[in-house]
Amino acid sequence: MISQEVEHLIIKFLSKSATAEELDRLNTWIQDLNNEDVFKEYVKTHFASALAMNNPDLKEVRSTLLKEIRSETHKKRRRFKSVFKVAAMAIVFVGLGYLIQNEWTGSDTKENIAPKIDAITLQLGNGDIKVISEEGSVEVLSEEGELIGVQKGQKLVYQEQGAQEKVRYNTLRVPKGKQFNVELSDGTVVYLNAESSLKYPTTFLAGEERKVFLTGEAFMEVAHDANTPFVVNSGQLDVKVYGTSFNIANYPEDESTEVVLVEGSVSLRGASNSQDVKEEVFLEPGFKGSFDKEVGSVVKGKVNTSLYTSWKSGNLVFRDLSFDKIIQKLERSYNVVIINNNKALAKETFNATIETQHETIEQVLNYFNKVYEIDYIIVENKIVIK
Repeated sequence: MISQEVEHLIIKFLSKSATAEELDRLNTWIQDLNNEDVFKEYVKTHFASALAMNNPDLKEVRSTLLKEIRSETHKKRRRFKSVFKVAAMAIVFVGLGYLIQNEWTGSDTKENIAPKIDAITLQLGNGDIKVISEEGSVEVLSEEGELIGVQKGQKLVYQEQGAQEKVRYNTLRVPKGKQFNVELSDGTVVYLNAESSLKYPTTFLAGEERKVFLTGEAFMEVAHDANTPFVVNSGQLDVKVYGTSFNIANYPEDESTEVVLVEGSVSLRGASNSQDVKEEVFLEPGFKGSFDKEVGSVVKGKVNTSLYTSWKSGNLVFRDLSFDKIIQKLERSYNVVIINNNKALAKETFNATIETQHETIEQVLNYFNKVYEIDYIIVENKIVIK
């Protein structure tokens, strides 16, 4: 299994956009003989399909590419010598894909993006993992074999189990490119966005707070219970809910955790294991609270809540958002990898509304290309912006 960080390094190397630091990091990783095999297998799996597109003079292509390899090796031979022993084959694969598409067929490389397919999974209390298909039907059983939940379309629905002595957790994980929902045993409904996970009790213990753990983004409609507080933990931050609907975004790469209140009342406070946010900060409907992960402070202000909840209906709405942030959201929604080599573009801000259920990633990129003259090339699900 290859990590996302290493995958990005390989793609940048193969697209000749890696920095010296990135080359060194990849070189260190590939020193491991096991990783060398992983590297070769990854390239075969993800790039060799380009060879099937045509049947050009492979000797001529290989000769051209090897000249480039020798040139690049000369530039970086001290710090990256071993990588090129393994990577020569990889560059041939990728180079063949580019040359076949551009020189022999003359086709437009902006037309064939193949998003990766990943599965929604449910981890049970005993560690077993179930794969959930959006069109499938899953039954969730307790450790005693009793039925405690069922899949109903795009949602898992749990039922109250009665008195329990200890908390038992399930964890629902939603990959990039997908969304899924879960109705907890108390009637609370959680809409999980792409690349998000929720850890939650299969049933809540009487007299104790209802606490769940979120990574990523979710919209929640919390069932009101005056006697049992509902708490969402998102790392350093606890969000205490007083019967409400709100959106919370807490992806690992985000500098802040954002809570947007639609109805009801919530408060933000430092998690029990955190020294941050010593006092509760309350939000009113129509307000956003932003928790700075580094400083540990909360800033709140009035917002248009629909901008933050539009993802539920399949829309991405960008308002004065940097291109770097837009890339993150596109990768998450379409399950593609985007490498931006246009550093001047990274901090530029844009306004756009994208209907992800009706617009393909090709259409989105063509829009940016026509309006903002953003040029790019594509190899399967990898998009490299020039």
